[in-house]
Amino acid sequence: MQNFNYFTPTKIVFGKNTEQQVGELIQAQHCKKVLIHYGSQSAKKSGLLDRIKASLDNAGIAYIELGGVVPNPLLSLVYQVIELCKQEGVDFILAVGGGSVIDSAKAIAYGVAEEGDVWELYDRKRQATACLPVATVLTISAAGSEMSDGSVITKDEGGIKRGYSNNLSRPKFSILNPELTVTLPAYQTASGNVDILMHTMERYFTPNGTMDITDTIAESILKTVMKNAQILVKDPQNYQARAEIMWCGSLSHNGLTGCGGGNGDWATHMLEHELSGMFDVTHGAGLAAMWGHWARYVY
Repeated sequence: MQNFNYFTPTKIVFGKNTEQQVGELIQAQHCKKVLIHYGSQSAKKSGLLDRIKASLDNAGIAYIELGGVVPNPLLSLVYQVIELCKQEGVDFILAVGGGSVIDSAKAIAYGVAEEGDVWELYDRKRQATACLPVATVLTISAAGSEMSDGSVITKDEGGIKRGYSNNLSRPKFSILNPELTVTLPAYQTASGNVDILMHTMERYFTPNGTMDITDTIAESILKTVMKNAQILVKDPQNYQARAEIMWCGSLSHNGLTGCGGGNGDWATHMLEHELSGMFDVTHGAGLAAMWGHWARYVY
């Protein structure tokens, strides 16, 4: 095994109706103004945004909102929202959505907190020195961004998709209500499940020494996702199955399954980033297409 540091400061609030606690949780962060960042209109149509805003109103917290995040979140929107946040005096970012929204929120948080072009972080030209606090209300079990230090952004020109990791961007808290995932299309649910599996396998299949306990945790996550993914094919409303997968998604990408085994492989992810950056492929679907070929080539 290898030496490791395990750092997971994100507070998790898990269960039914937990989004109603968002005002209280943000109030404890002592911020002045919040950006509510989201993706499609489903967050509005479902009533989720209204519940979140009601909670913020009850806590006396000022906020603005801006949606429009797309899968494979775009740098152009990040730039736009950075300027908006600076004009409005935003000092806290609340991401309401899945990995794309959370990644966009993290990039915005970097850009508001420090001078310079935020793309330089993703282009490996410098390291972040500051980041606004970020929190999440998760609506898709997949990316694990709700507990991770990473985010992935696509530069519009050229479809260049790059990731950046820094502990500064780890969310202060994440609200995980499995009920919020029951209306997802089957394709999105399946793609999310693959992403969770791949976050685990990228760390599991490594040439470095590892630990039995870490491998056992990883194997349990893999088995749990595979079992409950099949349940959701037949019963998409199954709360228990949604909950099992949601928690697996967080544990698969918060560093736990890599303890003692080094940094993992990640070649499949890097290859898929090129595909989805150029062709706007759904991340989990791209991983499903890539993994078998890569595994046969390497193993």
